[in-house]
Amino acid sequence: MAVQYLAANRFGLGRRFDDPAVGDPKDWLIRQIGDYDPAPAAIADLAGREAIATAYAEYRDERQAMRREAKNAEMRDDDGNAVETMRRMSRAGFRRHYGEAASARLAAAVATPTPFAERLVHFWSNHFAISADKQTVVGFAGNYENDAIRPHVMGKFSDLLSAAVHHPAMLLFLDQAQSFGPDSPFAARVRNRGKRQAPGLNENLAREIMELHTLGVRAGYTQADVTNFAKALTGLTVAGIGRGAGQRLMPADTRPGETVFVDRLHQPGALTILGKRYDQPGGRQAEAVLRDLAVHPATARHVATKLARHFTSDEPPAPLVDRLAQDFERTGGDLPSLYRTLIASPEPWTAAPTMFKSPWDWTVSMLRALKTPGLGERQNIAAMFAQLGQPVWRPGSPKGYDDMVATWAGSAALMQRVELASRIAGRIGDRADARQLAPLVLADALTPETSQAIARADSPGQGLAMLFASPAFLRR
Repeated sequence: MAVQYLAANRFGLGRRFDDPAVGDPKDWLIRQIGDYDPAPAAIADLAGREAIATAYAEYRDERQAMRREAKNAEMRDDDGNAVETMRRMSRAGFRRHYGEAASARLAAAVATPTPFAERLVHFWSNHFAISADKQTVVGFAGNYENDAIRPHVMGKFSDLLSAAVHHPAMLLFLDQAQSFGPDSPFAARVRNRGKRQAPGLNENLAREIMELHTLGVRAGYTQADVTNFAKALTGLTVAGIGRGAGQRLMPADTRPGETVFVDRLHQPGALTILGKRYDQPGGRQAEAVLRDLAVHPATARHVATKLARHFTSDEPPAPLVDRLAQDFERTGGDLPSLYRTLIASPEPWTAAPTMFKSPWDWTVSMLRALKTPGLGERQNIAAMFAQLGQPVWRPGSPKGYDDMVATWAGSAALMQRVELASRIAGRIGDRADARQLAPLVLADALTPETSQAIARADSPGQGLAMLFASPAFLRR
């Protein structure tokens, strides 16, 4: 089997042009667990949560002021000035943070000396998916991966879960910032005033944590469990986003973009979830539930299945799933131990490269192979991946992007890849020789047919395009 290719592509993100030869692929992967840098140079200087929240607040305030001005002047759309200014604003301000983070994410993936660890960042970011389709999430999307996912991929699953759940992007995406305990002090005050309906409970976050992040959809929990968990989560909100009740009840020194627990919004009293009673006060109640969910046997099985699928095939081998689940339960969700068990298992190494590279994986592996930069300095990275069919941090659903062959193997999607590969090859010209590059990037997966096709190409650019569109390069 193509062991060298599997190490670089199934476990990693493709071989870089300057990577040294790997003598022991398994040892190479294990060393990356310790060598992983959670804050590489490409992302270290990106804006923090306060700057992102402030940019969003400024955009919101300016937009509302312009609407009032336009209404007072009785301006119509065809008057142009105010409307066009508002359209420009929608492409600037807090949205800039999304574009900068997407570009930094690609730069980090292309440059990383620990591609296995970087692949795990992408895997967990998709497992705990948020989507920047929602306006309030746009600016926070990159910060979510960098602050909540990256620092915890080499720790405990429970810490990774807690960091993801408490990040502003998750709370805003799943409407947790607008969820209030039905019997909370705030809801009682609203009812007593009798002026309007008391704010309600939102179950989105509780449901997705159970269904997608931990237990899995067939784990036997009930609607009552979801509702009670949603009550336990009440009180969590985000500072500086919106002007709702949560904002008014926060301490005066709260910083924009900070996740805050507001006790007056929290559902009081003990709650029973999955047959266990939780009577902790305030924010400690939800934390206790999260800790139990993180080590539940159903969570071990759910995580093991997803990890095994990602590194083998649509139908992951049962022995591998069992082995990973047992490791998860034995260690309490210690992620480095889980990765070592994955690397040591025979199944990922014996299956042929069948999984189809996503547009992200394919583009990263192509750029890693090229010594000459393949993209122009002004390339809009976010727009490029949207065109390829995998917008960065925009799966459109809490489920994230499907990790299945059929999702990425469509003919239209392949044509988009061929076109991008041709554009990059045309830009590089004869500065790269596909005949020399193919043995490096395809290694033991290079077939005589692919080698001959590249050798017979009419130009260096055509040879590169053929390499990057070859069956071996498209799979991992």
